[in-house]
Amino acid sequence: MTPTRDKKPPAPWLPAPYVLADASALQAIERGEADAEQQKRAMRWIIEAAADTYGMSFRPGLEGARDTDFAEGRRFVGQQVVKMIKLNLNTLRGKQ
Repeated sequence: MTPTRDKKPPAPWLPAPYVLADASALQAIERGEADAEQQKRAMRWIIEAAADTYGMSFRPGLEGARDTDFAEGRRFVGQQVVKMIKLNLNTLRGKQ
């Protein structure tokens, strides 16, 4: 079976998909009560679904420029979160 190339990605301004466990994990973090698995789930949802960090932001066509800009804004947020997670704190401490 060959993949179809004509499937358009969802509009970047549409809400990110989620399930009950995602919402529950985020709410537990906000309350300061999230366990390790909820914390991991929430970060995964933020990075992969809400920010679509690893998705393709380009939207072809004249009308696609606005969509691409919106998608790039989402990706930028995700990239900043990933950067903070992977930041070498010892290097940062040395600069301060």
